[in-house]
Amino acid sequence: QVQLVESGGGLVQAGGSLGLSCAASGSIGSFNTMGWYRQAPGKQRELVATITSGGSTSYADSVKGRFAISRDNAKNAVYLQMNSLKPEDTAVYYCRITTIFKNYWGQGTQVTVSS
Repeated sequence: QVQLVESGGGLVQAGGSLGLSCAASGSIGSFNTMGWYRQAPGKQRELVATITSGGSTSYADSVKGRFAISRDNAKNAVYLQMNSLKPEDTAVYYCRITTIFKNYWGQGTQVTVSS
């Protein structure tokens, strides 16, 4: 049974930085895509960033140049470094790991950016 555990959310002022972590327990295989999504109140969940097992990354236009996704394959972990945060980045952030068999989601961590 694979479980994803997230950490690192919190409250930060606009312009500040936060780092999120997500670690998977159990086997997720060598070929997978890791990603971060977010959901603001009253809005649909949206893609923030993804990184493949080969290290290719993609970002939502709204976070390009401010956020950076990375992964540690040995630890089955994915990270999201968020810089120059804006109030509109406020949301619950979820990590997701997509293997060849299944999608796994974390429980979510709240990020609040005050103006």
